[in-house]
Amino acid sequence: MSSFRYQFVVALFFGIVLEGSLSQAQLSPTFYAATCPFASNIIRGVLFRAFRSDPRIGASLIRLHFHDCFVQGCDASLLLDSTSTIDSEKGAFGNNNTARGFEVVDQMKAALEMACPGIVSCADILAIAAEESVFLSGGPSWPVPVGRRDSTTANRTLANQNLPGPTETLDGLKAKFQNVGLNGNTDLVALSGAHTFGRAQCRFFSHRLYNFNNTNLPDPTLDTTLLQQLQALCPQGGNGSVLTNLDASTPDAFDNDYFTLLQQKKGLLQTDQELFSTPGADTVDIVNLYSSNQGAFFQSFAVSMIRMGNLSPLTGSQGEVRLNCRRVNGNGISSVFNGDDMVSSM
Repeated sequence: MSSFRYQFVVALFFGIVLEGSLSQAQLSPTFYAATCPFASNIIRGVLFRAFRSDPRIGASLIRLHFHDCFVQGCDASLLLDSTSTIDSEKGAFGNNNTARGFEVVDQMKAALEMACPGIVSCADILAIAAEESVFLSGGPSWPVPVGRRDSTTANRTLANQNLPGPTETLDGLKAKFQNVGLNGNTDLVALSGAHTFGRAQCRFFSHRLYNFNNTNLPDPTLDTTLLQQLQALCPQGGNGSVLTNLDASTPDAFDNDYFTLLQQKKGLLQTDQELFSTPGADTVDIVNLYSSNQGAFFQSFAVSMIRMGNLSPLTGSQGEVRLNCRRVNGNGISSVFNGDDMVSSM
C-alpha cells in the first residue's frame, strides 16, 4: 500500500478517533497554513540532512516525542535545560545519557525562526519530526495535528515516575500507558513498534542475560542463540553503554519485522518481549496481527501516534512559543535564533 493511501486511511480514522477531544485541544493539521505554510518542509529538510550522517536520528527523535508526551503532556518540557528554577527532564532515568537528537531539534528551530519567527512551537517540531522520521524510514505518513504551545516548566520527578523502565512487566507497561490516557492494548503494542528501528544500550537489557528477576539465570523468554550473541557483546560487568540494534533484521527501516522477532523470542528489551511472552495476555493476538499484516500495523501506529500527540497539549494563551527550545523566553533572547544561541544553550 502506498504512503498516500496510508495517509488517506488515517485521515478517515482521524475524525473518528479524536472527534471532540481534538477540537477541544484546538489542534489541526492546517494550523500553520497561513502563518508558516512550509513548516513541515523545513523540518523535513533538516532531518533529511541529519539522516545522511546519523541513521539513528529518526528513532531518536520519535523517542523524544514519546518521552515528552508522557510527562505533562506534549509540551516540549523535555527540551528544557536545567536552570536555577528548572530541574531538566533530561536527567531523568529514562533520558539521562540516552535521550539524543537535541542538536537536530535546535537546527530545526533555527531554520523555522529564520523563515517565520515566533510561530512554530518546539512541541510541534517534535510531533512533526516524529512523523517525518517514520516516513523517511519507510513507514506510514499521517496528518499531524499542530497548534501546541510550549511549557515554561519541566518535571523530572514525573518523568522518573511516568516513563516506562526497561524491567517493566506487562502489567506495569499497561498501567503507565493508561495513566496518561492511552490504552494498554492497541496503543501499547502499536507504539512499542517504534522499536523497529534504533539502538539500545547494554545496561537496559543486561539483567536479561545474567540475572533475570534475581534468579542468577538468563531470561527464559530470550532465544538462546541471541542470548549468546548478546552475552558476547555485553559481558557481565562490561561497558553498559555499548549499543546494539533493537531490530536485528532491519535496524534502520520502519517495518513490521519487530513483531516477527517477538514471535521468535528475539525481542531485545524485556518490555518488548513481554508483549508476546506473557501468558494469556491480550497483546499476543495484536503482535500476531501486526507480524502478519504490515498494513494493519502502519494504520494502528499512525492512529496511536495521533492519540499520543493529543495528550494534554497547551493551546491558546497557555504556555508560550519558545524562541529557543532549550530555555523559556526572556533574558534578552531575540526572535531570530542564531548560531550563538545554539552554542550557548548546549
